[in-house]
Amino acid sequence: SIGSFIVAKPLLLWINDGLMAVFFLLVGLELKREVLEGELSDPARIALPAAAAVGGMAAPALIYSALNWGDPVAMKGWAIPAATDIAFALGVLSLLGKRVPASLKLFLLTLAIIDDLGAIVIIAFFYTAELSWLSLITALAAVIGLFVLNRRKVVSITAYILVGLVLWVAVLKSGVHATLAGVVLALFIPLRVPGKESPLHQLEHDLHPAVAFGILPVFAFANTGVSFEGLSLADLVEPVPLGIAAGLFFGNQIGIMSICWLMVKMKFAGLPAQANWGSLYGVATLCGVGFTMSLFVSSLAFEQGGPDFAVDDRLGILMGSFLAALYGYLILHFSLPRAQKQAPTGA
Repeated sequence: SIGSFIVAKPLLLWINDGLMAVFFLLVGLELKREVLEGELSDPARIALPAAAAVGGMAAPALIYSALNWGDPVAMKGWAIPAATDIAFALGVLSLLGKRVPASLKLFLLTLAIIDDLGAIVIIAFFYTAELSWLSLITALAAVIGLFVLNRRKVVSITAYILVGLVLWVAVLKSGVHATLAGVVLALFIPLRVPGKESPLHQLEHDLHPAVAFGILPVFAFANTGVSFEGLSLADLVEPVPLGIAAGLFFGNQIGIMSICWLMVKMKFAGLPAQANWGSLYGVATLCGVGFTMSLFVSSLAFEQGGPDFAVDDRLGILMGSFLAALYGYLILHFSLPRAQKQAPTGA
């Protein structure tokens, strides 16, 4: 607190609103780098994964909505199965080693990045509380400050972080979800500075270990706890967990494969190099691993939904993500070419 100005939140919200803002800062940095100098800078390369990402968000949301239609509280969770967890999906893919062509990894990475961008848009438009215009004006002033720093080619990351903290507090108080401040801050971190190390590359490099080994495990620990006491099979087929699990597992397969088939058949795009329909299907299934992002969206959707919904959504996320990871791995295991064994050498 500073005088009469107070930020008072329980520990769980410091994790979800504070630490996850740093996670979204990293996501924003990755998005900016990919758009300016990475794979998202080439429209020809992103056509198929971009279209697939739209299908991978729409189909899961439709499946969830169909199973929960008529329940206004449950319908708040329509976006939960639309999110893909980049780290877990790529982690499962990496288990197959060199059998996975680079183009297929790139397809999954690009799709997941665009999916994250979609999640950011969904959070901004659909999970925003009642707005405080004074806080929004303060946030706008902070954005202008970041713009001035960027245009004057300031390379000090500390300067951006200090203004970013003001932005985060203002957004927190505004009713817009505070994690979006991390994305906005990332857009103003300079990528190219003549004669100097890229501040964006430096910050991205510094944040990766903290996010991967600190923030995401803490977030998962704080948000995933489910008591299995008294649970039965009937609990797993309640509309909320069933809608989430079915959306994650079936929705991504249906949405991504349908869009990819249309794009290829209409000659708007081609399959990734060295990939076949079987391996693409395996990757589409892996996109149903929604763990971290799904948990985050569910924490926003059911903040006011009561403890029953909190348990239900976690059950659905865990069940759907586990099935998608296992089935996706098996599909890829049998559809990818076998690794070539080296012939023994001898005299």
